[in-house]
Amino acid sequence: MLDKSISQISKPIKEELNKFDSFLRHSLDSKVKIINTIINYMIRHKGKKIRAILCMLCAKLTGKEINNLTYLSASTVEIIHVATLLHDDVVDDAYLRRGWPTINKIWKNKLSILVGDFMFSKSLLSIAKHNSMKSINILANVSERLSEGEIFQIEKALSKQMDEKSYFKMIGDKTASLISASCLLGLSSNTDDNKLKESIERFGEYFGIAYQLKDDILDVIGNIDDSGKSSNLDIKKNMLTLPYIYMLSNLNDIQKKSLILELKGNIKKNELSKLKNRINELGGMEYTYKKIEKYSELAIGELGDFPESEYKNSLLSAVTFNRNRNR
Repeated sequence: MLDKSISQISKPIKEELNKFDSFLRHSLDSKVKIINTIINYMIRHKGKKIRAILCMLCAKLTGKEINNLTYLSASTVEIIHVATLLHDDVVDDAYLRRGWPTINKIWKNKLSILVGDFMFSKSLLSIAKHNSMKSINILANVSERLSEGEIFQIEKALSKQMDEKSYFKMIGDKTASLISASCLLGLSSNTDDNKLKESIERFGEYFGIAYQLKDDILDVIGNIDDSGKSSNLDIKKNMLTLPYIYMLSNLNDIQKKSLILELKGNIKKNELSKLKNRINELGGMEYTYKKIEKYSELAIGELGDFPESEYKNSLLSAVTFNRNRNR
């Protein structure tokens, strides 16, 4: 079902996506055998490539063809995304991603970090090839936001004191920034219309927030078969997501302190089920679903100035896909 949905969204750029896959493989090629082995493993178990797809769809919104700058942009955002996942898996002690063993599980932390560094260096080479100060500024800004978001998350997670405002700032930097940059880079590769670029940048930001919030939902209700990772993984890595934050906001000080102490400890399997029930009872899931709807509608609204096309329809379908996905 997931593959079918992505296939439908990317249908208008099917040929371009095949060319992108070759472009990506070529841009990650190395003279070091083990690097190629690890990268081939990652590509074989590739994810949804949603950022690259968004980049290319946005490039075609104005009716122009995808060009070399578009492929460079799509390749760069995908490389940055995968590199951050490699580092995240080490930081989070994660051993499953998309239902497959992570790089750090198979090749250990040191190689996982170094291959992530290699990919970041490859992304820098791609940035240099852009030969466009506007594109370089976009990518430099997103790199800063990604780093700040990750460090801010660690800072807040240690004390379990993340409030809703801080959380939205964090997911804006850590998740939405790269999705927003993907959309903006794609459109910018084919137009200099500042109004349209501002609209598509906001579309990506809103869609990125909705995307992370859906991950928050899946983190609570998901299982390994559906989501490719164990339920409540974020609890284990000391991360509070919106359903938990909302639940905590509805507890008195004594209840809140007690639950935070509980979350800081090792939660047993049978206790996770009770925790899920408490989240539901206190409205955490319903509240998060409402926020997903809010940001989804905001994203849709930003596409109003673009002409009707199959590419615009695919972007709208991406919003619907996120609302309904189960992994």
